[in-house]
Amino acid sequence: MTDTKPDRYVTFRGIDGDGNARRLVAMLRRHIDDPAKSNPFWEKFKEKLAVAGLAEANGGRVLDELFLVHSYINNISELFEEHDDREALALLRQVETESC
Repeated sequence: MTDTKPDRYVTFRGIDGDGNARRLVAMLRRHIDDPAKSNPFWEKFKEKLAVAGLAEANGGRVLDELFLVHSYINNISELFEEHDDREALALLRQVETESC
C-alpha cells in the first residue's frame, strides 16, 4: 500500500503552497483590513503584501505571500487565535506543515 499523502521532505508535488498562502492572506486581510482589528504592525505588513512578488520593490528579492506567511507565522497565528478564526488557523497549520 502506497501513502499518497504529500510529503514536503520528499517532494512538493501535490502541495499548493502558493495557492494556500494566497488563501491564507485573504483570510488574514478580513481581519487586518478592519481598522478596529489593525495596528501599526499590520499596517506595515500590508505594505509588504502590496509589493509581494515584485523583486524590484524588494532589493531584487522576491518576497511572495508564502515567504511573508512563513516569516510572520507566529504573529498571524496569534491574530487568528485572538479572533477565534478556526478555519484560518487550520489553514495556517496546513501551510506550516506542508510548506514552511
